[in-house]
Amino acid sequence: MKKAEDFSEWYNEIVERANLTDKRYPVKGMNVWTPYGWKIMQAIDSHIRQEFDATGHNEVYFPLLIPEDQFAKEKEHIKGFDAEVFWVTHAGLNPLDVRLLLRPTSETAMYPIFSLWIRSHADLPLKTYQIVNTFRYETKQTRAFIRVREIHFFESHTCHADFEDAERQVREDFEILARLAKKLCLPYRLLKRTDWDKFPGADYTVGIDTILPNGRSLQLGSIHQYKENFSRPYEIKYEDEKGEHRYVHQTTFGMSERLVGAIVAIHGDDKGLVLPPDVATNQVVIVPVLAKGHTEAVTRAARELFEELRAAGVRVHLDERDVRPGVKYYDWELKGVPLRLELGARDIEMKKVTFVRRDTGEKFLRERANVADEVRAVLSDIARDMLARAQKEMEANTITVTELKDLPEKMVRTGWCGSADCGHEIEARSDMNILGTPVDGETFEGKCVICGKPTRSPVYLAKAM
Repeated sequence: MKKAEDFSEWYNEIVERANLTDKRYPVKGMNVWTPYGWKIMQAIDSHIRQEFDATGHNEVYFPLLIPEDQFAKEKEHIKGFDAEVFWVTHAGLNPLDVRLLLRPTSETAMYPIFSLWIRSHADLPLKTYQIVNTFRYETKQTRAFIRVREIHFFESHTCHADFEDAERQVREDFEILARLAKKLCLPYRLLKRTDWDKFPGADYTVGIDTILPNGRSLQLGSIHQYKENFSRPYEIKYEDEKGEHRYVHQTTFGMSERLVGAIVAIHGDDKGLVLPPDVATNQVVIVPVLAKGHTEAVTRAARELFEELRAAGVRVHLDERDVRPGVKYYDWELKGVPLRLELGARDIEMKKVTFVRRDTGEKFLRERANVADEVRAVLSDIARDMLARAQKEMEANTITVTELKDLPEKMVRTGWCGSADCGHEIEARSDMNILGTPVDGETFEGKCVICGKPTRSPVYLAKAM
């Protein structure tokens, strides 16, 4: 199946052929992480941990089960999730006095404890995160990594003395996201959601949206400013320097295994995966090209090359399987290894190594003596070029319109006055969802596509994947 002909079928086929997940588990939407897929997810988790540890966050791990009475304290929250939760009603044969639910997200699990942890202004800011599984009863068609019912999930939760400090945290989240997305080679837009589409209980929500090759949007995550909307029902208060008790202001930042799905969808091609070097299980694969009379010399040279790269900190694999080189090329292209090194008798004679880039297919020679430095330089080039291509494709899949008719399946940019009535009419006429308005100050000289009022801020629309 070709990516350009049927993206959905191509995506499903590549996920299965690359053995990223096993969908045969007997609960729909709860898939098995296979070793290769899990290592990619673990690499992403590692980058997340590095970023949040470096910015003063502390990792925690809260229980999976949430009592119904705690969940019900924040009415807006339960209104948003009550149709999606999984309930636990019995312990063995005995009905529970208070029903429990599997966390769909962790505000209502964490915040009763935050009210015990925070007493004084000296306890602030409280900056935590956890990487856990969450559970939501996804009613749409499930799709590996993109729409599942058991979700590998990252979430940060912070508490602050006032709104201004919480806003500083939101801006820091934007900076963290920029660094993470660069490592994953993923382009995105930060779009402030409408009031009717923000996270339940949030003061405002900023969605992290990318565009897939089929023109549909994929939300990679979201960042939320809560103000005091959760601290009041959960009594999260602190004593300030004057001895007065005040409610904390809170933020959250969430992303999920959709990051893996986005990498597959945006970078993959008809040969298989194309993995960014920072998350690839193997950044380099070495393929010895054996010939009669040279087998021992080539094997020895390939093993020396492997040890040298491994000692240099490169994640490298030496493929010594007893199969033809062409079979190895096919397998590693399917797996998306960023760089293939081929080494044969002629390469050894010339004191060269053959490099093959997975992203472009480009094949070239480099000096054997400088191989570690050359590998690092080429991996850096691959990451830079992958991100640049993905950004260019996102822009190509975005159009600006002044009327809502005959719209293609792309991300659409248009004018909106900001009123709810015009917003709902935009969604009705376009048959798309409003993703939101950009938070980066993007200018727009135009008129609301519905009422005609002048507007200086664009709005983005798309159909969701």
